Amino acid sequence: MTKYVFITGGVLSGLGKGLVTCSIGKMLEVRGYKVTAIKCDPYLNVDAGTMNPYIHGEVFVLDDGYEADMDLGTYERFLKGGFSKFNNATSGQIYQEVIRREREGSYLGKCVQIIPHVTDEIKRRIRLMAEKSEADVVLVEIGGTVGDIEGLPFLEAIRQLIYEEKRVDTTLVHLTLVPTLSAVGEPKTKPTQHSVKELRAIGLKPDLIVARTEFGRLEHEYKAKIAGTCNLEERAVFSSINVSILYDLPLELENQGMGPLIVEYLGLNGNKPDWAEWTDMVTSYKKPTDVINIAMCGKYAELADCYVSVNEALRHSAAKAGCQVNIDWIETEVFEENIKKAKILDGYDGVLVPGGFGLRGAEGKIIAINRARVYNIPFLGICYGFQLATIEFARNMAGLEGAHSTECVPEAPHPVIDLLPEQKEISKMGGTMRLGANKIEVEAGSMAARLYGTTEIKERHRHRWEVNVEYFEMLEKAGAKFTAVSKEKKLKEILELPDKYFFMGTQFHPEFKSRPWAPSPPYYGFVKSAYDKKMGKPKPEF
Repeated sequence: MTKYVFITGGVLSGLGKGLVTCSIGKMLEVRGYKVTAIKCDPYLNVDAGTMNPYIHGEVFVLDDGYEADMDLGTYERFLKGGFSKFNNATSGQIYQEVIRREREGSYLGKCVQIIPHVTDEIKRRIRLMAEKSEADVVLVEIGGTVGDIEGLPFLEAIRQLIYEEKRVDTTLVHLTLVPTLSAVGEPKTKPTQHSVKELRAIGLKPDLIVARTEFGRLEHEYKAKIAGTCNLEERAVFSSINVSILYDLPLELENQGMGPLIVEYLGLNGNKPDWAEWTDMVTSYKKPTDVINIAMCGKYAELADCYVSVNEALRHSAAKAGCQVNIDWIETEVFEENIKKAKILDGYDGVLVPGGFGLRGAEGKIIAINRARVYNIPFLGICYGFQLATIEFARNMAGLEGAHSTECVPEAPHPVIDLLPEQKEISKMGGTMRLGANKIEVEAGSMAARLYGTTEIKERHRHRWEVNVEYFEMLEKAGAKFTAVSKEKKLKEILELPDKYFFMGTQFHPEFKSRPWAPSPPYYGFVKSAYDKKMGKPKPEF
């Protein structure tokens, strides 16, 4: 029988509900249980694909091409097994399905309502996830905070599920805030009490409370107060504290006793946890003392959540390379205002241009790429960064004056980056890009092949524009090495400049498949090269 752990949040967003969800999953995985997770997002968007990353955070793409909330990326970086579109349920999907059935007459003329029709569909999606994954435990994270109007159908659905399942098969974990005001100097539990009051008003009672604190674990006095006012055991109150490494949080909560208690409440066998592999991985992140400085040149540079997978891929790679990484986000529009300001990049060990869209900041990114190429600074371009690197090369090495992307300049004299023919007829935005994992052929003997250790790979895509087939020959004659192509359409996937210390662009997004125990090969090559160059070592051969 599948077990369910429901995770809700209160007081405010941004407390780290996704990290707590993953930590619970990891505590169960190290005990030998198969775990999966489903994120229930109350927003009416069908998926995250059309959402502004500046507002909502990055769009994370899965193997099946589903454009997911960034929490799905956190799930994949913590938990084993693959994730798909079934691991994310939005209000948009739920209402879309209910309305589809109503139009087909499936409800036999009944008045279609939030209860039972919408809540039944939510429960169906959760149970479908359990069925498809064949997991021992399904983690169900409810997005938003308790009290949000849009989240009420999801909370009502899990209330029903808890009573429909056997008592021992469900556990509710509530994450809340326990602030410490500097003027008072002690933790305040009132926000937690009010949040639990909101939960209880809709028929939900937390079995465990995780208190987000900024100043270490809660002492007995405050845990006892929360337990007494919220009607649960004191041993069921835990502290989510600041950790230097994200991947340390499962160990922190395990040390507080959460793992054994979750197992006990779910009626699972008390398998002995094996943390050895995870602990070794976390230690590898803490051990290095040398630091490399990476310039992240992007349009949403001031908001790290836009590039969370890129940041994590850099950190994964730094741990393997034996160093730490410091990331500075740079708005490239400043280079457009004054090109001399690009000289700031000379003080960095590497330059990275991540994915993005649109004209704003594009010329500044091209200036940054030019600086990296000319001054031999290790460079990595991802998706849009790969396209702009191709444009920079076309202009300055192939002599194609005015080369650009038709995304930015539709009438460019040399459209070296252009829409695929099938993309030109598309008018809808959602789910219409080239999405998901695609097979790629890598040239034997290339740096990419050495990094991957194979000549056939699968990487995830999210873009509309490609290198224009009409310019392949001109670019290659000028010295551009496109060392990988898509298996089906022979589209250019990787750009290398072998005469440089490290210069690579990828049309795909390798950060989506980077894991703390298995860093993305392009990112590792970039970070390793930046570190070696800083240490005065010869160009790495990988």
